[in-house]
Amino acid sequence: MKQGPLPSVDSPDDMTGPTDLPSCGPLPTRVGVTGPAPEEPLGVVAVGPAGAERRAVLATLLKLDPVMLTVPAGSWLVVRNAKVPTRAAFVPGYRQPHSYGADRDAAGPALARPPRRVELSVPEPLLRHFTLVDVPDTATLGAAGNRVLLEAVGRAGALLFVIAADQAFTATELNLLAEVAPTSVEVVFAVTPGAAGWAPLADGAATTEDAGASVPPAGSGATEATAAAVTVAAHRAALLAAVPALAGARWFPVDDADSAADLRRALVGWSSREGLQRASVNPPVLPGQHDRIAVAADPGDWSERLDRQTRSCSQRIRQHLALELANIHLRAVQEIVFGVGCAGLPDLLDREMAALSLLATAQCDQAVRGIITDAASRVLGAPPTEGVHRRIATAVQYGLVDDRPGQDLDKVLLITSTAGVAGLTGPEAIDALSSYPAAARSEVLPPVAVALSGGCWQQWRTPGNNDHSAARAWSQRAVREVELGLSREISRRFEVIRLSLGAVLSDAVDHGILLA
Repeated sequence: MKQGPLPSVDSPDDMTGPTDLPSCGPLPTRVGVTGPAPEEPLGVVAVGPAGAERRAVLATLLKLDPVMLTVPAGSWLVVRNAKVPTRAAFVPGYRQPHSYGADRDAAGPALARPPRRVELSVPEPLLRHFTLVDVPDTATLGAAGNRVLLEAVGRAGALLFVIAADQAFTATELNLLAEVAPTSVEVVFAVTPGAAGWAPLADGAATTEDAGASVPPAGSGATEATAAAVTVAAHRAALLAAVPALAGARWFPVDDADSAADLRRALVGWSSREGLQRASVNPPVLPGQHDRIAVAADPGDWSERLDRQTRSCSQRIRQHLALELANIHLRAVQEIVFGVGCAGLPDLLDREMAALSLLATAQCDQAVRGIITDAASRVLGAPPTEGVHRRIATAVQYGLVDDRPGQDLDKVLLITSTAGVAGLTGPEAIDALSSYPAAARSEVLPPVAVALSGGCWQQWRTPGNNDHSAARAWSQRAVREVELGLSREISRRFEVIRLSLGAVLSDAVDHGILLA
């Protein structure tokens, strides 16, 4: 892909002041599993290959008709507890979800593009413990989809992997599980019967005692249970040969409601432990949250340093996102030429934009935290405690709302069918882009949000529209427009951070105490 100069990126020659620019600190270079915030709701994310009857397992756990869990291809399903059953599709480009009936015969709305997620609310006691999330099959996620999945799993806290008796773990699935293994995420496996039932005993298969699964004891009349136990043991042995860190994961054969009861109890037990742990690390009052904080006698040139640091962080993030977008265009070309073709372009680009949005959001959040910490340390004479940091961050957020340059930061960038980028503002518009929505954010800035409009699906999935040259040119223009749009948004975000944070700390210096 031929790349032009980076838009609005300051070159080193443009930077003013000392050459030893304050650092933003190490910024994340990819989306992965992160620890959940204490206020994050508990969730179990179900994943696995096609043909493993994952939907049937979830339907058995929830005591629902499997048809109720049907969603458009590529969409995530989020199932919550509620007194009144509802079902709604969240589609990028709209501020309000598309509602349709929650009964098995209700037809979904006619949509120009697949929703990022479908939320189903049903009165089910199990969902009082956690939210259940079903994601697309592992073979359809791609590299970008896996990154989005890992981020969601880290926030949810538990991963349920469903695989059939006659299936084997693919390299992609093993890599996914290897990334989850060293984290605090609870990993649980469910094995379902294959097309021919439970696999027969194979030579050299692991014994039932090695399986570590909850299965009925083998004995007279328990041939099927024995076959299930042996199948689970074989799957476990194959997994541990590649990912030994998952030796503590629990395994459950599931083929009916009775066998699913053990899985259900295990998930409820995990949610009880995890809920207590998250609550214990979230004290009601943080140190320094209400104390009078004196300002340092000589804060030095904190204002000039803040100016340089915001410009430096903005530049680094814009440059990194430009490189990411160049790689995205290369993957789009590979999809057009060697993959599904033009029809697969919207799906791939939308997944890539979802992962890019998460990465840009994480980089901005981490950079802003570092900027606040550095500037506050100079003004207060010591690194701020978590309570003081939150006070300053809250005051900065108020400044973003009050100042005109900070208006409409909650903006969605939508790629149009003409390879342009349109803007849509509002927190509801951003929420429609979430595959797995998070709890209320405590960060200063709203998330970065990029997606494809429905017109892109209509254009490239039209029968006969399979012009590879046109698709490659379109994708190059679209990626370039996203690069320009993101560059402007990142620059604007850090400029309003500079203004708002500068005003908060200037008040503190003028009055001798932190007023936030």
